[in-house]
Amino acid sequence: MRFWLGVVSRDHVLRGVALGIAQIGHGRRSGLQRLKADDWLVYYSPRPSLGSKQALRAFTAIGQVADNDIWQADEGDFHPWRRRIAYLDDVTEIPIAMLADELELTSTPNWGYQLRRGLLELSEADFKVIRGAMSTTTA
Repeated sequence: MRFWLGVVSRDHVLRGVALGIAQIGHGRRSGLQRLKADDWLVYYSPRPSLGSKQALRAFTAIGQVADNDIWQADEGDFHPWRRRIAYLDDVTEIPIAMLADELELTSTPNWGYQLRRGLLELSEADFKVIRGAMSTTTA
């Protein structure tokens, strides 16, 4: 099992959650072939919407890859690649700044540069910190 961070605007994350899918980037399969069934995906949203100048910089959703199927949707002139994701309901958005001191992801200078790739692997430790912070349920 692996852990992934997808970098997507919040409005696109919310649409994906509503549809039960992941759609990252617009390239050929956009790296989605790297995800396997039972892997986990955390979304980080730098902005509330695509093209917005407003900063959000928050983790916005968590889900588990449901299967190994990848398909190309047909939305007229747009044909994005997609995967089925079982999103968690018991999470809330959390600013990355609240966790920056605890994450390996943010431990190096210019850490934000790596987010430009759109999809990167997270350590299990970072996934646990993020999931714990986003959880709305208490044990």
